[in-house]
Amino acid sequence: MKPLFELLDDYQVHRQARGYSPETLYKGRRNLLGFLRWLATVHQVTTSGELGPRHLEAWQKRLHGYRTGRGLPFKPLSINKLIESVRGFLKFLTARGHVPGVLNGVLCSVKKPILLPTSVLTHAQVRKLLAHIPTSDPQGYRDRTLLELLYSTGIRRKEALQLKLTDIDFGHATALVMGKGSKQRVVPVGRTAMRHLETYVKAVRPFLQREASDQDLFLDRTGKVLTGPALRVRLLRYAASLDVPFAVTPHTFRRSCATELIRGGANLYHVKDLLGHEDLDTLKHYVKLTIADLKKTHEKCHPRERDE
Repeated sequence: MKPLFELLDDYQVHRQARGYSPETLYKGRRNLLGFLRWLATVHQVTTSGELGPRHLEAWQKRLHGYRTGRGLPFKPLSINKLIESVRGFLKFLTARGHVPGVLNGVLCSVKKPILLPTSVLTHAQVRKLLAHIPTSDPQGYRDRTLLELLYSTGIRRKEALQLKLTDIDFGHATALVMGKGSKQRVVPVGRTAMRHLETYVKAVRPFLQREASDQDLFLDRTGKVLTGPALRVRLLRYAASLDVPFAVTPHTFRRSCATELIRGGANLYHVKDLLGHEDLDTLKHYVKLTIADLKKTHEKCHPRERDE
C-alpha cells in the first residue's frame, strides 16, 4: 500500500511524459491535492489500499456543498472538472494495480444545463467597440489589431498572445496557432484583420520593440510580450461605451466570432476546426442560439403569428 501523495507524484510524472501542458498539470495537481487532503482529514485515508467506494461517494456529495469566493455554489462545469481529475487519477492507479477497478465507476459527472451563451456581441456592437479604440498611439493600434484578429479568427486570448512574427503568413492570409495540448492548427485571417496586422508589423510594432531578436508579435510598452490581464484591463476600458449587461473579455470575441459564422450558415465542422475544438459537442450552445434567432424571426414574420 503506497501513500496516495507519493502516487500523485508518480501520476504527475506520467502526465508530463504524455505531453500535458504545465497549466494543465498544475490545475490537475491542485484538484487532486484538495481531494487527497480531504481524504486524510475527514476519513484518515492516506494509502491506496484504504480507499473504497464509500469514500468516493462521500466526496462527490461534499462537492455540492463547495462555494466560490463569492459564496455561490460551484457550477456543474467546475464540479465535473474536479471529478474528471479524480477519475484520471483512479484510472492510473487501477492500471498499475494500486486500487481495484470497481472504483472507476463510482464517480458520476453532473448533468450540465444547456444554456445559451450570454456574453456575445452583435456585429454592430463589435464595430462600435473597435471604432472606439484610439489608434493614434502604438498601444492603441496594437490593441485594435489584436481584437480584430480575435474577432476574425475566434482564437483564444492565450493563443493570440503566444503568436510569433513567423506565425503570420501574409502571403496566404493565415496564422499558425498553438492550441490546447500543444496542438498546432492553421486558421484563416480575414482581410480587415490582415490589413491591420500588416500595418502593425511594418509601422507600429517597431516602436514597441526593444530587442532586435524579439519575435513575439504583440508587445507591451516595455517591449515584453503583452499579458492577458493587461489586455483585459484595456478591453474593459474600451467596452465602457457599450451598453451590455456583461463584462466584455477577450473570450467574448471568440464567442461572437463563432455565433456570427454559424448565423451566416457556416459548416459546423469548419467552425469546430477554426476554434480548435475536439468535437461538435462544444458548439451545441451556439446552435441553440441560432434556433432562438429563428424562433424570433418566425414570430415576427409568419403571417399567422401576426394574426395574434
